[in-house]
Amino acid sequence: MSDNINNNIPAENADAAAQTDSLKPLGPEDRKLGTFGYSALWVGDGVNMGNMTLGASVVVAGVATLNIFQTIAAAIIAIAIISAMFALNDRAGYRTGIPYVTQLKMSFGEKGTLVSSLLRAVPAVIWYGIQSWIGGTALNEIFKIVSNGALDSVALGFIILLAAQILLSMKGFHSIKWVESVASVVLMGIVITVFIILVTDHRDVITDTWINTSGSWGIPFWGFVMIFLGNYAAIFLSAADYSRELKTGYSDKKRGLLYFIPIVISYGSVIAVGAMLASATGFTNPARGLPALFDNVYIELFISVFIVFGAIAVNMVANIVTPTYVIQLFTKLNYKISVTITGLLAAISFPWLLVQDDNAKGLDMFVLIYSAFLGPMIAILIVEYYLLRKQKVDVDELYKKDGQFTETNKAAIIAMLIAAGLAFIQVDLAWIIGFVSAAIIYPILMKYTFKNSSFKKNTIFEKKK
Repeated sequence: MSDNINNNIPAENADAAAQTDSLKPLGPEDRKLGTFGYSALWVGDGVNMGNMTLGASVVVAGVATLNIFQTIAAAIIAIAIISAMFALNDRAGYRTGIPYVTQLKMSFGEKGTLVSSLLRAVPAVIWYGIQSWIGGTALNEIFKIVSNGALDSVALGFIILLAAQILLSMKGFHSIKWVESVASVVLMGIVITVFIILVTDHRDVITDTWINTSGSWGIPFWGFVMIFLGNYAAIFLSAADYSRELKTGYSDKKRGLLYFIPIVISYGSVIAVGAMLASATGFTNPARGLPALFDNVYIELFISVFIVFGAIAVNMVANIVTPTYVIQLFTKLNYKISVTITGLLAAISFPWLLVQDDNAKGLDMFVLIYSAFLGPMIAILIVEYYLLRKQKVDVDELYKKDGQFTETNKAAIIAMLIAAGLAFIQVDLAWIIGFVSAAIIYPILMKYTFKNSSFKKNTIFEKKK
């Protein structure tokens, strides 16, 4: 067993991923992201309308479910877990250079990866469509302001924004690094500006609605921890797709800080501003709440630019790369064609039906439902890598056609489905229930079932002759 990047498989013995340039393991010379670039990914990803809506969702019909201390505590707990999951799950990709779809193969098998990868890719594509529709709506506002009302078409704004993201994404992580570096600075500047306006002009109503409310430290509190956590569940599940782009030489502790600090700054501040905005305006949808703060055409232009930048930033990091890799894995198409297909799928996900004026609770439920499946999946990946394989990966075997990982690991599929079913018993705590259940069920199934499974090879459950 090895943790080295060999990739010396003859072409006739290589699987589809080994024959696809963007899915091959990355060596040290291929990695371009340093501290600033990697941190910028998570700042740019954290500042967007969807995340602000999650913060706003603590206020329902003008009444806050959590007060300021509970909201901040829920956010910090969630971000701490998010950072820990990133640091644990990114190690396989960081050390070996393999992408998420190849990491999945180690636990679920080549055929089983079809199901498990789609559970990550489908929510990403839907989010891609939602964020692009929100951004397209904002781009249309820019059109109306600049043309003095002569041009008014949300559909046109949506198509233009989608096309722009597809073109930007075709250059891979090089374009993502550039976009996120710019977006992280611009977006945080805008969030700070909105925060100052809220504190200056709406302090009293925010105090009455949010700060002084009794709130809850019970199930509602932990439910919001799961919501804030679940919003990142799909991203840290595919942590290998990002960590493989980070330059070598970073310890586990340093990589953990590269997640925690930027996400606290961006996601934490956006959650707080979202709750403040809902308290001040009564709107849980920031697309309505932000304009309600102002009555000035230049400020409206300012807000629209914020929304457009936010949509692009979050899609470039969270919603484009992994679905593109999944499409490549199963179609053998090149990266540029796969990026285009991802964009077209986002376009036909009917985001205009999913994005409503008052959508906060629906968004919460969407996050909770898909996190019921993603919690078990990341538990399986972590148990596989740390417990069963002791952090040793045979990279060549992962890329070998008709090798050890060709079939479906039934133990992983069954563990995922059982854990997801248990998660739905209490959907407000779906992610944690699914995660803990799968972490217990999967190693038990691996030890006691499917005795001749090839997936036991090179694990602690391999029978020594």
